Amino acid sequence: MITSEQQEKLRGWFTGRLPDDLFEELVEVTVDREEVTVIGRIPAPRLAEDVSDAEKEAAIQGRVQEFRERTRETRIAVAREAEHRFRRKVSWGVECAGERSLFTHISAPVMTRLRQPERQVLDTLIAAGVARSRSDALAWCVRLVQRHTDDWLAELRDSLEHVQRVRAQGPDTEPEDTPTDGE
Repeated sequence: MITSEQQEKLRGWFTGRLPDDLFEELVEVTVDREEVTVIGRIPAPRLAEDVSDAEKEAAIQGRVQEFRERTRETRIAVAREAEHRFRRKVSWGVECAGERSLFTHISAPVMTRLRQPERQVLDTLIAAGVARSRSDALAWCVRLVQRHTDDWLAELRDSLEHVQRVRAQGPDTEPEDTPTDGE
């Protein structure tokens, strides 16, 4: 778990390192053990007011693709520096006209042991066509929990940050050099 201060330093580094003209605004920098995801806002395409939803969607996709191709070299250079500095892979995404698109992101394997009733839940999702595999079913379950418990997860993260701050204020793990009676 990363602390708020570490998150702020990470976001600050990206804010300072990214070229001013890359994004209209740095929207989000998210980090976990494996990955830093950087999301920035790019300008929406200029469209007539009476365009269809299909045309608007195609224009947004075109704008995102143009941005991705045009900025590839810059993003790679920044990612290399960040990966060396923070020891995590860097993924990129954009927001354009309220739509979010991720270009790259890693999919980290997570091992777990499940009892039969839990496996049956996953197998039911597969049988119903909701997921292709147990791995997909488990990811679907995690997304469902995430969607319905954002407030609870936010409170839990805040509590964990508090615990980390308290631990950091504790005594050092290595004792200081103190003279012994015989010296």
